[in-house]
Amino acid sequence: MTTAHAQCLCGDITLVATLPSKWVAHCHCSLCRRAHGAAFVTWVGMDATRCVIGDAKRQLRWYESTPGAERGFCGHCGTMMFFRSERWPGELHIALAHFTTPVDRMPQTHAYWEDHVPWADVDPQDGLPRKSPVQAKPG
Repeated sequence: MTTAHAQCLCGDITLVATLPSKWVAHCHCSLCRRAHGAAFVTWVGMDATRCVIGDAKRQLRWYESTPGAERGFCGHCGTMMFFRSERWPGELHIALAHFTTPVDRMPQTHAYWEDHVPWADVDPQDGLPRKSPVQAKPG
């Protein structure tokens, strides 16, 4: 079995994900932008049972960003790492930027495209579909 590894900035929170992933997507929703301070966040969707979160110092905190949805971050360095929601039961979404080893696929779509910001240049020729909230996977 192939695994991918991720960690927060300070290293207090680690993740080992047993691949395959379910999907990889760029999320342009306003909540992801504000939570990460970025134009969009690229998420890796995993079956939660295939993920092992290491938290020896008990730094992982969960914040309910909307009813039924939480964002997981390191209580020491503040790194926003995870997203989980009742909308996608059994899934754990991990920000791709925190992986220290490769995952098994490239981004496949732009989710919540109608919320994208005009100040970040996204290649119109990237060939990825642009999806609305009804069609979109998270974060």
